[in-house]
Amino acid sequence: MNSSVSALPLSSLNCANEALTVRLPSSLQLKQQLPLSTALSQQVTAHRQAVRAILNGEDQRLLVVVGPCSIHDPQSALEYASQLAGLANDVSSEMLLVMRAYIEKPRTTVGWKGLAYDPHLDGSDDMAAGLNLSRELMLEMIRLGLPIATELLQPMAAHYFDDLLSWVAIGARTTESQIHREMASGLNLPVGFKNGTDGGAAVAVDAMRSAAHAHRHFGVDSQGHPAIIQTPGNPDTHLVLRGGHHGPNYDETSVASINAELKRVKIPSRMMVDCSHANSGKDPLRQPAVFNDVLEQRLRGDHSLIGMMLESHLFEGCQPLSASLRYGVSITDGCLGFEATERLLLDAARRLASHR
Repeated sequence: MNSSVSALPLSSLNCANEALTVRLPSSLQLKQQLPLSTALSQQVTAHRQAVRAILNGEDQRLLVVVGPCSIHDPQSALEYASQLAGLANDVSSEMLLVMRAYIEKPRTTVGWKGLAYDPHLDGSDDMAAGLNLSRELMLEMIRLGLPIATELLQPMAAHYFDDLLSWVAIGARTTESQIHREMASGLNLPVGFKNGTDGGAAVAVDAMRSAAHAHRHFGVDSQGHPAIIQTPGNPDTHLVLRGGHHGPNYDETSVASINAELKRVKIPSRMMVDCSHANSGKDPLRQPAVFNDVLEQRLRGDHSLIGMMLESHLFEGCQPLSASLRYGVSITDGCLGFEATERLLLDAARRLASHR
Protein backbone atom coordinates (compact mmCIF):
# COMPACT_ATOMS: atom_id res chain seq x y z
CA MET A 1 0.00 0.00 0.00
CA ASN A 2 1.15 3.54 -0.70
CA SER A 3 0.41 6.96 0.71
CA SER A 4 0.75 9.13 -2.38
CA VAL A 5 -1.71 11.84 -1.32
CA SER A 6 0.23 14.02 1.10
CA ALA A 7 -0.62 16.88 3.39
CA LEU A 8 0.34 20.44 2.45
CA PRO A 9 1.65 22.62 5.32
CA LEU A 10 -0.06 26.01 5.35
CA SER A 11 1.51 27.81 8.25
CA SER A 12 3.50 27.28 11.39
CA LEU A 13 2.50 30.00 13.81
CA ASN A 14 5.01 31.40 16.29
CA CYS A 15 2.71 31.99 19.26
CA ALA A 16 2.73 29.02 21.59
CA ASN A 17 -1.03 29.23 22.10
CA GLU A 18 -1.84 29.33 18.38
CA ALA A 19 -2.74 26.21 16.40
CA LEU A 20 -0.60 24.71 13.66
CA THR A 21 -2.61 24.35 10.45
CA VAL A 22 -1.92 21.62 7.90
CA ARG A 23 -4.00 21.31 4.75
CA LEU A 24 -5.36 17.86 3.89
CA PRO A 25 -6.43 16.63 0.46
CA SER A 26 -10.12 17.08 -0.23
CA SER A 27 -12.36 14.03 -0.18
CA LEU A 28 -12.77 14.42 -3.95
CA GLN A 29 -9.00 14.31 -4.46
CA LEU A 30 -8.64 11.14 -2.39
CA LYS A 31 -11.57 9.46 -4.14
CA GLN A 32 -10.00 10.29 -7.50
CA GLN A 33 -6.65 8.95 -6.31
CA LEU A 34 -8.24 5.74 -4.98
CA PRO A 35 -11.45 5.30 -6.97
CA LEU A 36 -14.25 2.82 -6.44
CA SER A 37 -14.74 0.93 -9.71
CA THR A 38 -18.17 0.58 -11.28
CA ALA A 39 -18.30 -3.13 -10.43
CA LEU A 40 -17.37 -2.53 -6.79
CA SER A 41 -19.81 0.38 -6.56
CA GLN A 42 -22.57 -1.97 -7.68
CA GLN A 43 -21.40 -4.48 -5.06
CA VAL A 44 -21.61 -1.85 -2.30
CA THR A 45 -25.09 -0.86 -3.48
CA ALA A 46 -26.18 -4.52 -3.36
CA HIS A 47 -24.76 -4.92 0.15
CA ARG A 48 -26.60 -1.80 1.35
CA GLN A 49 -29.81 -3.16 -0.10
CA ALA A 50 -29.21 -6.49 1.66
CA VAL A 51 -28.83 -4.70 5.01
CA ARG A 52 -31.98 -2.68 4.33
CA ALA A 53 -33.89 -5.85 3.51
CA ILE A 54 -32.95 -7.30 6.90
CA LEU A 55 -33.98 -4.09 8.68
CA ASN A 56 -37.33 -4.10 6.87
CA GLY A 57 -38.06 -7.76 7.57
CA GLU A 58 -37.83 -8.73 3.90
CA ASP A 59 -34.77 -10.91 4.56
CA GLN A 60 -34.93 -13.15 7.63
CA ARG A 61 -31.16 -13.56 7.93
CA LEU A 62 -29.27 -12.29 10.97
CA LEU A 63 -27.10 -9.20 10.46
CA VAL A 64 -23.72 -9.63 12.17
CA VAL A 65 -21.18 -6.78 12.27
CA VAL A 66 -17.90 -8.42 13.25
CA GLY A 67 -14.21 -7.58 13.30
CA PRO A 68 -11.48 -5.77 15.23
CA CYS A 69 -12.39 -3.15 17.80
CA SER A 70 -10.19 -0.84 15.72
CA ILE A 71 -7.67 -1.49 12.97
CA HIS A 72 -4.05 -0.62 13.65
CA ASP A 73 -2.18 -3.04 11.37
CA PRO A 74 -3.32 -3.33 7.73
CA GLN A 75 -1.65 -6.71 7.24
CA SER A 76 -3.43 -8.46 10.11
CA ALA A 77 -6.68 -6.70 9.21
CA LEU A 78 -6.53 -8.05 5.67
CA GLU A 79 -5.67 -11.53 6.92
CA TYR A 80 -8.71 -11.34 9.19
CA ALA A 81 -10.86 -10.06 6.30
CA SER A 82 -9.75 -12.93 4.07
CA GLN A 83 -10.74 -15.49 6.71
CA LEU A 84 -14.01 -13.68 7.38
CA ALA A 85 -14.88 -13.69 3.67
CA GLY A 86 -14.65 -17.48 3.67
CA LEU A 87 -16.78 -17.74 6.80
CA ALA A 88 -19.32 -15.30 5.32
CA ASN A 89 -19.82 -17.67 2.39
CA ASP A 90 -20.28 -20.63 4.73
CA VAL A 91 -23.06 -18.95 6.74
CA SER A 92 -24.60 -16.84 3.97
CA SER A 93 -27.94 -18.67 4.02
CA GLU A 94 -28.56 -17.65 7.64
CA MET A 95 -26.43 -14.53 8.21
CA LEU A 96 -25.08 -11.47 6.49
CA LEU A 97 -21.61 -10.82 7.87
CA VAL A 98 -20.35 -7.22 7.70
CA MET A 99 -16.72 -6.53 8.61
CA ARG A 100 -15.84 -3.85 11.13
CA ALA A 101 -13.37 -1.53 9.40
CA TYR A 102 -13.06 0.92 12.29
CA ILE A 103 -10.39 3.51 11.58
CA GLU A 104 -11.44 6.06 14.25
CA LYS A 105 -11.36 5.38 17.99
CA PRO A 106 -13.45 7.52 20.36
CA ARG A 107 -11.63 8.52 23.52
CA THR A 108 -13.03 9.56 26.89
CA THR A 109 -9.87 11.60 27.54
CA VAL A 110 -6.74 10.94 25.45
CA GLY A 111 -5.08 8.05 23.65
CA TRP A 112 -4.48 6.63 20.17
CA LYS A 113 -7.34 7.88 17.99
CA GLY A 114 -7.19 5.33 15.21
CA LEU A 115 -5.59 4.49 11.88
CA ALA A 116 -6.99 7.56 10.13
CA TYR A 117 -5.34 9.80 12.73
CA ASP A 118 -2.05 8.11 13.56
CA PRO A 119 -1.24 5.34 11.07
CA HIS A 120 2.41 5.13 12.17
CA LEU A 121 1.41 4.49 15.82
CA ASP A 122 4.02 6.99 16.99
CA GLY A 123 2.06 10.13 17.84
CA SER A 124 3.07 11.86 14.59
CA ASP A 125 -0.62 12.12 13.57
CA ASP A 126 0.08 11.90 9.84
CA MET A 127 -3.60 12.17 8.96
CA ALA A 128 -3.03 12.53 5.21
CA ALA A 129 -1.27 9.16 5.20
CA GLY A 130 -3.94 7.81 7.56
CA LEU A 131 -6.81 8.78 5.27
CA ASN A 132 -5.02 7.33 2.27
CA LEU A 133 -4.16 4.07 4.03
CA SER A 134 -7.65 3.70 5.49
CA ARG A 135 -9.37 4.14 2.12
CA GLU A 136 -6.94 1.78 0.40
CA LEU A 137 -7.51 -0.84 3.11
CA MET A 138 -11.29 -0.55 2.83
CA LEU A 139 -11.06 -1.01 -0.93
CA GLU A 140 -9.05 -4.21 -0.44
CA MET A 141 -11.73 -5.55 1.92
CA ILE A 142 -14.46 -4.76 -0.59
CA ARG A 143 -12.48 -6.59 -3.28
CA LEU A 144 -12.68 -9.68 -1.05
CA GLY A 145 -16.47 -9.45 -1.42
CA LEU A 146 -17.17 -8.16 2.08
CA PRO A 147 -19.62 -5.45 3.10
CA ILE A 148 -17.81 -3.13 5.49
CA ALA A 149 -18.87 -1.00 8.44
CA THR A 150 -17.31 1.74 10.50
CA GLU A 151 -18.17 4.18 13.27
CA LEU A 152 -18.25 7.73 11.95
CA LEU A 153 -16.75 9.88 14.64
CA GLN A 154 -15.43 12.98 12.84
CA PRO A 155 -18.03 14.24 10.32
CA MET A 156 -15.34 15.82 8.14
CA ALA A 157 -13.67 12.42 7.75
CA ALA A 158 -16.91 10.73 6.69
CA HIS A 159 -16.72 12.11 3.15
CA TYR A 160 -13.47 10.24 2.50
CA PHE A 161 -15.17 6.84 2.94
CA ASP A 162 -18.94 7.27 2.54
CA ASP A 163 -19.00 5.59 -0.88
CA LEU A 164 -17.38 2.40 0.49
CA LEU A 165 -19.56 1.63 3.50
CA SER A 166 -22.58 -0.66 3.77
CA TRP A 167 -23.43 0.10 7.41
CA VAL A 168 -22.45 2.83 9.85
CA ALA A 169 -22.53 3.18 13.63
CA ILE A 170 -22.97 6.39 15.56
CA GLY A 171 -21.40 5.80 18.95
CA ALA A 172 -22.82 6.18 22.45
CA ARG A 173 -20.91 9.43 23.00
CA THR A 174 -22.08 11.04 19.75
CA THR A 175 -25.64 9.75 19.34
CA GLU A 176 -26.85 12.86 21.20
CA SER A 177 -24.88 15.18 18.90
CA GLN A 178 -26.98 17.29 16.54
CA ILE A 179 -24.05 17.34 14.09
CA HIS A 180 -23.98 13.54 13.88
CA ARG A 181 -27.74 13.32 13.51
CA GLU A 182 -27.58 15.79 10.61
CA MET A 183 -24.74 13.80 9.05
CA ALA A 184 -26.72 10.55 9.37
CA SER A 185 -29.73 12.18 7.69
CA GLY A 186 -27.64 12.61 4.54
CA LEU A 187 -26.08 9.15 4.37
CA ASN A 188 -27.44 6.86 1.69
CA LEU A 189 -26.92 3.73 3.79
CA PRO A 190 -28.21 2.12 6.99
CA VAL A 191 -27.12 3.69 10.29
CA GLY A 192 -27.19 2.19 13.78
CA PHE A 193 -27.44 4.60 16.72
CA LYS A 194 -26.06 3.26 19.99
CA ASN A 195 -27.89 3.89 23.23
CA GLY A 196 -26.32 6.42 25.59
CA THR A 197 -23.56 5.48 28.04
CA ASP A 198 -26.17 5.49 30.82
CA GLY A 199 -27.85 2.53 29.09
CA GLY A 200 -31.02 4.42 28.25
CA ALA A 201 -32.46 4.25 24.75
CA ALA A 202 -34.20 7.66 24.72
CA VAL A 203 -31.21 9.49 23.23
CA ALA A 204 -30.92 6.99 20.38
CA VAL A 205 -34.66 7.07 19.74
CA ASP A 206 -34.47 10.87 19.45
CA ALA A 207 -31.50 10.49 17.10
CA MET A 208 -33.42 8.13 14.83
CA ARG A 209 -36.34 10.54 14.68
CA SER A 210 -34.02 13.44 13.89
CA ALA A 211 -32.04 11.55 11.23
CA ALA A 212 -35.26 10.54 9.45
CA HIS A 213 -35.98 14.21 8.69
CA ALA A 214 -34.42 16.48 6.07
CA HIS A 215 -31.91 19.03 7.37
CA ARG A 216 -29.95 22.04 6.17
CA HIS A 217 -26.69 22.37 8.02
CA PHE A 218 -23.17 23.75 7.87
CA GLY A 219 -20.71 21.39 6.22
CA VAL A 220 -17.90 20.89 3.75
CA ASP A 221 -18.37 19.96 0.10
CA SER A 222 -16.33 17.33 -1.77
CA GLN A 223 -13.72 19.94 -2.74
CA GLY A 224 -13.18 21.00 0.87
CA HIS A 225 -15.11 24.29 0.76
CA PRO A 226 -17.53 25.42 3.47
CA ALA A 227 -21.05 24.74 2.26
CA ILE A 228 -24.71 24.57 3.18
CA ILE A 229 -25.63 20.90 3.06
CA GLN A 230 -29.22 19.89 2.39
CA THR A 231 -30.03 16.28 3.34
CA PRO A 232 -33.07 14.18 2.38
CA GLY A 233 -33.48 12.30 5.67
CA ASN A 234 -32.50 8.70 6.31
CA PRO A 235 -35.27 6.07 6.76
CA ASP A 236 -32.78 3.24 7.31
CA THR A 237 -31.77 3.73 10.94
CA HIS A 238 -32.03 1.40 13.92
CA LEU A 239 -31.05 1.08 17.55
CA VAL A 240 -27.87 -0.59 18.82
CA LEU A 241 -28.04 -1.82 22.42
CA ARG A 242 -24.61 -1.70 24.09
CA GLY A 243 -25.51 -1.62 27.79
CA GLY A 244 -24.64 1.21 30.14
CA HIS A 245 -23.28 2.26 33.50
CA HIS A 246 -25.77 0.03 35.31
CA GLY A 247 -25.03 -3.10 33.28
CA PRO A 248 -26.40 -4.94 30.23
CA ASN A 249 -29.59 -4.10 28.36
CA TYR A 250 -29.94 -7.10 26.04
CA ASP A 251 -32.09 -9.18 28.41
CA GLU A 252 -35.67 -10.03 27.47
CA THR A 253 -37.21 -7.50 29.88
CA SER A 254 -35.02 -4.62 28.63
CA VAL A 255 -35.69 -5.51 24.99
CA ALA A 256 -39.47 -5.64 25.60
CA SER A 257 -39.39 -2.24 27.33
CA ILE A 258 -37.41 -0.64 24.49
CA ASN A 259 -39.71 -2.25 21.92
CA ALA A 260 -42.70 -0.69 23.66
CA GLU A 261 -41.06 2.74 23.52
CA LEU A 262 -40.25 2.37 19.81
CA LYS A 263 -43.84 1.43 19.07
CA ARG A 264 -45.13 4.34 21.15
CA VAL A 265 -43.23 6.86 19.02
CA LYS A 266 -44.03 4.93 15.82
CA ILE A 267 -40.46 3.95 14.99
CA PRO A 268 -39.90 0.48 13.47
CA SER A 269 -38.87 -2.04 16.14
CA ARG A 270 -35.47 -3.15 14.95
CA MET A 271 -32.49 -3.56 17.24
CA MET A 272 -28.94 -4.82 17.07
CA VAL A 273 -27.17 -5.98 20.22
CA ASP A 274 -23.53 -5.05 20.71
CA CYS A 275 -22.19 -8.13 22.50
CA SER A 276 -19.20 -6.17 23.83
CA HIS A 277 -18.88 -3.04 26.00
CA ALA A 278 -21.23 -2.93 29.00
CA ASN A 279 -23.24 -5.90 27.71
CA SER A 280 -20.25 -8.17 28.31
CA GLY A 281 -18.90 -6.31 31.34
CA LYS A 282 -15.98 -5.35 29.06
CA ASP A 283 -14.83 -9.00 29.08
CA PRO A 284 -14.38 -10.01 25.43
CA LEU A 285 -14.63 -13.71 26.28
CA ARG A 286 -18.21 -13.17 27.52
CA GLN A 287 -19.36 -12.09 24.07
CA PRO A 288 -20.46 -15.60 23.03
CA ALA A 289 -22.71 -15.85 26.09
CA VAL A 290 -24.37 -12.54 25.18
CA PHE A 291 -24.66 -13.59 21.54
CA ASN A 292 -26.28 -16.91 22.42
CA ASP A 293 -28.75 -15.28 24.83
CA VAL A 294 -29.89 -12.86 22.13
CA LEU A 295 -30.01 -15.67 19.57
CA GLU A 296 -32.31 -17.63 21.87
CA GLN A 297 -34.64 -14.63 22.13
CA ARG A 298 -34.75 -14.44 18.36
CA LEU A 299 -35.36 -18.16 17.98
CA ARG A 300 -38.27 -17.79 20.39
CA GLY A 301 -39.80 -15.35 17.94
CA ASP A 302 -38.50 -11.85 18.72
CA HIS A 303 -37.64 -10.64 15.23
CA SER A 304 -37.12 -7.08 16.41
CA LEU A 305 -33.60 -8.38 17.20
CA ILE A 306 -32.23 -8.06 13.69
CA GLY A 307 -28.55 -8.52 14.43
CA MET A 308 -25.51 -8.61 16.67
CA MET A 309 -22.10 -6.99 16.84
CA LEU A 310 -18.90 -8.76 17.89
CA GLU A 311 -15.40 -7.42 18.53
CA SER A 312 -13.11 -10.05 17.08
CA HIS A 313 -9.53 -10.24 15.81
CA LEU A 314 -7.11 -12.95 14.74
CA PHE A 315 -6.21 -13.62 18.37
CA GLU A 316 -8.07 -12.92 21.59
CA GLY A 317 -7.42 -10.18 24.12
CA CYS A 318 -5.71 -6.83 23.78
CA GLN A 319 -2.31 -5.26 24.34
CA PRO A 320 -0.98 -1.79 25.13
CA LEU A 321 0.48 0.27 22.32
CA SER A 322 4.24 -0.26 22.41
CA ALA A 323 7.28 -0.65 20.18
CA SER A 324 6.85 -4.44 20.19
CA LEU A 325 3.33 -5.54 19.28
CA ARG A 326 1.92 -9.05 19.02
CA TYR A 327 0.55 -9.71 15.55
CA GLY A 328 -3.23 -9.86 15.20
CA VAL A 329 -4.01 -8.65 18.74
CA SER A 330 -6.08 -5.50 19.37
CA ILE A 331 -4.42 -2.39 20.82
CA THR A 332 -7.77 -0.98 21.96
CA ASP A 333 -10.68 -3.02 23.40
CA GLY A 334 -10.17 -6.73 23.95
CA CYS A 335 -11.43 -9.01 21.21
CA LEU A 336 -12.59 -12.57 20.72
CA GLY A 337 -10.13 -14.66 18.67
CA PHE A 338 -11.09 -15.70 15.15
CA GLU A 339 -11.26 -19.43 15.94
CA ALA A 340 -13.78 -18.81 18.73
CA THR A 341 -15.69 -16.38 16.48
CA GLU A 342 -15.87 -18.96 13.72
CA ARG A 343 -17.16 -21.67 16.09
CA LEU A 344 -19.78 -19.28 17.47
CA LEU A 345 -21.10 -18.21 14.07
CA LEU A 346 -21.09 -21.69 12.52
CA ASP A 347 -23.03 -23.02 15.49
CA ALA A 348 -25.47 -20.12 15.31
CA ALA A 349 -26.00 -20.75 11.58
CA ARG A 350 -26.86 -24.41 12.30
CA ARG A 351 -29.34 -23.40 15.00
CA LEU A 352 -30.97 -20.81 12.75
CA ALA A 353 -31.23 -23.32 9.90
CA SER A 354 -32.94 -25.86 12.15
CA HIS A 355 -35.66 -23.31 13.02
CA ARG A 356 -36.60 -22.45 9.48
